[in-house]
Amino acid sequence: MERETELALVGRLREGDPDAFDAVYGEYHARLYNFLARLSRRRDVAEDLLEETWLRLVASGGRLQADTRLGPWLYTVARNLFYSYNRSRQIDESCAAGLIGLWPAGTRQPSPFEETAARELERRVERALASLPARDREVLLLVGVDGLAPAEAATVCGVTAETMRQRLSRARARLGLALGRAAPKPVLLASEVAT
Repeated sequence: MERETELALVGRLREGDPDAFDAVYGEYHARLYNFLARLSRRRDVAEDLLEETWLRLVASGGRLQADTRLGPWLYTVARNLFYSYNRSRQIDESCAAGLIGLWPAGTRQPSPFEETAARELERRVERALASLPARDREVLLLVGVDGLAPAEAATVCGVTAETMRQRLSRARARLGLALGRAAPKPVLLASEVAT
């Protein structure tokens, strides 16, 4: 979203314009849902937290600062709601529900082989992502999936930009290790075995 458009929307939200809310909802709803679903690994929790995120925007719209960046503000609210939910329920991540398949699909019609390969890669990435601690998952989701700049992700997480860069670097390394552990064994051809 262009900054001028965003500032205009913030101004309209501050004035209580319901069309401004609809515009923000249209822009961020799917992205926030994907973030929360992957972070919580539970669709029902993601839906509840997303609904609460939108309620917070409605309740706080009139009090937003004129220069508010909507993306980081919404992700911060969603993230804080997720951690509040976990604290209130004392959920141990190792007991959380199974994985969900929310990987975005392309628009081109892939071949059956490409579909199979893509599904396998998605499953590997989802498994590897799910095996990471929540702190690593949130950083990778914010920057890698939702496209926030590391400085914006730092704002969302309430840390400095340098801390976010370090967290992102560590999270990427851990994801690489997790993907390496989940890598399929290469298939050797008969001619390769004989040599």
